[in-house]
Amino acid sequence: MAKKAGGRLISSAGLVNYYDSEDRRAVQISPYAVLAAAIACGIGIFVLNMVAF
Repeated sequence: MAKKAGGRLISSAGLVNYYDSEDRRAVQISPYAVLAAAIACGIGIFVLNMVAF
């Protein structure tokens, strides 16, 4: 068997590691704000469905 050139791992299967960034220019959103927005969207969709019928 011939060895492949390069040191890439075959077992990674295209997965990418993401690391936390401490960049000050990045947008910072708290988990509570994301949860509140999701709940508000859910309630809004529920209300719109009730009004439509």
